[in-house]
Amino acid sequence: MKALIKLGGTLLDSPELRSDLAAQIAAQARRGIEITVVHGGGKQMTRYLAERGIESRFVNGLRVTTPETMDAVLKVLAGSVNQELVAALVAAGARAVGLSGVDANLVEAEQMDPALGMVGRVTRAHPELLDLLVSRGYLPVVACVAGSRDGRMYNVNADQMAAACAAAWRAGRLIFLTDIAGVLDGSGQVQPVLTSEDCKRLIAAGVATGGMQAKLNAASAALDEGVEEIEIAPGAAPGVLAQLLDGAPAGTKIVRAAQRVTSHD
Repeated sequence: MKALIKLGGTLLDSPELRSDLAAQIAAQARRGIEITVVHGGGKQMTRYLAERGIESRFVNGLRVTTPETMDAVLKVLAGSVNQELVAALVAAGARAVGLSGVDANLVEAEQMDPALGMVGRVTRAHPELLDLLVSRGYLPVVACVAGSRDGRMYNVNADQMAAACAAAWRAGRLIFLTDIAGVLDGSGQVQPVLTSEDCKRLIAAGVATGGMQAKLNAASAALDEGVEEIEIAPGAAPGVLAQLLDGAPAGTKIVRAAQRVTSHD
């Protein structure tokens, strides 16, 4: 089975939690599950910029990316955050390899909106490098930076990056590990199962905003592109990855409308 795991930057900010998640991922890889990791690093980015007197601005959950900010994206996301996670995975026994979407043209992007600066919309992902690495026993760890054919680089939302890679790589599972218990409704209750239509309603009602809006849009896109199972789950919960991969519920499962009845059985 192929599983793509997306780790939020908040989870990676704690060395203890990073090591715990790395151990969980390495353990599942030893079970024979083919794993690729995509990660964000927004919290680290915001801190890095603030230390240099640069204000972070967001529009619909996306970071406005100036040339100065893009330089920080490369240093922080594709640099320190990526390599700290790779080091934790190696320490846990995995043969982790740090990448970004720029490597071997893994993920192509175009400018999303001039008002957002160097923020990219994924146009295509090329999974050959992931297949090559995983087939040789390596574990790819992908930072959310993408490139264009003419050499430009873009800051890409990590959830969109994960969905695009999962679909192109034909992953059977896409797991978003995050810092909340799951997708919440208007009263703050975790929703165990949602369809794409439910996701749209939560966004339209203003219940799912910012980062959660980006996750739900990415999850819906991945479903449309053929990913079979998608979960948004609490990354800090003990043993959460084994729980999910063994079929036990955790957080929120995003399903096609036709699957909803089955999911409640």
